[in-house]
Amino acid sequence: MIGRLNHVGIAVPSIEEAKATYRDLYGVPESAITETRELAAQGVKFAFVNVANSQIELIEPLGPDSPIARFIERNPRGAQHHICFEVPDIYVARDEMVVRGAKVLNEPRIGAHGTPIIFVDPKNSNGVLIELMETPKAVRG
Repeated sequence: MIGRLNHVGIAVPSIEEAKATYRDLYGVPESAITETRELAAQGVKFAFVNVANSQIELIEPLGPDSPIARFIERNPRGAQHHICFEVPDIYVARDEMVVRGAKVLNEPRIGAHGTPIIFVDPKNSNGVLIELMETPKAVRG
């Protein structure tokens, strides 16, 4: 069973411009927006916008070979890329998804929160790419 909504991933052509939108248009304080970091293994730059009940993950392609680059080609102004739910154990979640007939798109790998993640094909989730993320140990206690 999925746990709490961890974040909504938004692919953007420019993280800095997206940060400015959340800061200037929506009033998110600068202190609630993380610095931009790179996740070279996935071909992305990312930053988080912390809001009261969750996070927004801003994702920018690192280069033309990034899967996000192709997404941005289809959505040049940016768009929702995925939603992420926490699970207690990523390997149990992966196996359960397969048993239930879902197509898991990758083996568990380390995501932006430093914890293992998988993605479930949007065809199994009403057209929405679902990221399952093992609950960070600091949150589990």
